[in-house]
Amino acid sequence: MPETDASKTRPPSPAPRGARDGLIPVPPAIQQIAAEELITRWGRELGKPSSAEITDLLGIVVASVLEMQITPRAVVDARAQTPRGNRLITVMRDEVMRAWKTHGLTEAELPVLLLAMERVRDAIVNGGANAFASTLGSEGLKLLAEVAHDMHSPLGSILFLAETLQRGGSGEVNDLQRRQLGLICTAALGLSSVGKDIIDLERSEMLMEQKPVPFSVTSVLDAVRDIVRPIAEVKQLTVRIEPPSEDERLGHPVALRRVLLNLTTNALKFTEHGFVEISTREASPGRVEFAVRDSGRGIDPAMMPTLFDPVRHVPPSEHEQYGRKLFSNTGLGLTICRKLAEAMGSQLRVETQPGCGTRFFFELDLPLSPSRRNSGPSRKKQVTPAA
Repeated sequence: MPETDASKTRPPSPAPRGARDGLIPVPPAIQQIAAEELITRWGRELGKPSSAEITDLLGIVVASVLEMQITPRAVVDARAQTPRGNRLITVMRDEVMRAWKTHGLTEAELPVLLLAMERVRDAIVNGGANAFASTLGSEGLKLLAEVAHDMHSPLGSILFLAETLQRGGSGEVNDLQRRQLGLICTAALGLSSVGKDIIDLERSEMLMEQKPVPFSVTSVLDAVRDIVRPIAEVKQLTVRIEPPSEDERLGHPVALRRVLLNLTTNALKFTEHGFVEISTREASPGRVEFAVRDSGRGIDPAMMPTLFDPVRHVPPSEHEQYGRKLFSNTGLGLTICRKLAEAMGSQLRVETQPGCGTRFFFELDLPLSPSRRNSGPSRKKQVTPAA
């Protein structure tokens, strides 16, 4: 078998365990797994990097994980503040969560390493957020952005550790404990999303590739479904996926994934029974309509004029029922969705009726990828059953 780029990529040798005051390095096997996945799974979407580029990126990310254990606010090299860097640290973190015992990590080392990795990921994703916050005219908004930035990493660590416990990574759990851990996951994900929305509000241009790239629409839909799965399972909701008949497209997958994720999270938040569906439809050759539909309570007509405003001024007494809000007073997620849709040349629209659910939808020009292959019949709707 010919040697692949991934097999030629050798992870840099981290400092030996204990050689730097007890710091926990990323195990070399995990580095190798991340490098291989970056090429085999994400190479098409992010552009296939060379062996030298992966080695350099690995060195930066691995060194940053060690540095974050010493200086929690350390700055990550700008060369890693890219979609590739984000994907690399995400794969490493997921592998640690999935098989930490296999890679020789102890229970005491696990939270230290996960927290450092989340700090690196946060620094990569939010690179420049502090600079943005310092230029704001309002001291209140500056403080809000700083608080959001600070809370993102610990909330992420809570989420990852709770998911690991829920899957039995640290031993068997009973049904009651599993449900309680699911609630922790949902709460942490919700708070983390709010914090990320605050930081991302004025930097939507950083959430989109500079030019269209080849990508798989189905992979984007699958990624959104996987992220929201804990929320769906806790609320016993079904998440339905309807991929397109032609999967390989040219577009902006990072921005598209963020829009669909925000819309799907919102749909799950305000749906108590039934389903949430993420669907695609060929509106015309090379143009695809995306829609997120739910069977929830719908949107009160009084909310429509300010639906996409960052902050909604609505008397609480008119929109609370038995102590529960019928709709959020913050619209950061929808504001970001609208800005990203416009940046991709589209317009985010909504159809809703109280008691009958809501449907957000938008159309994108997504020409077929020149390198696409005929994959046969259309893929059928995929369903994530309720827990």
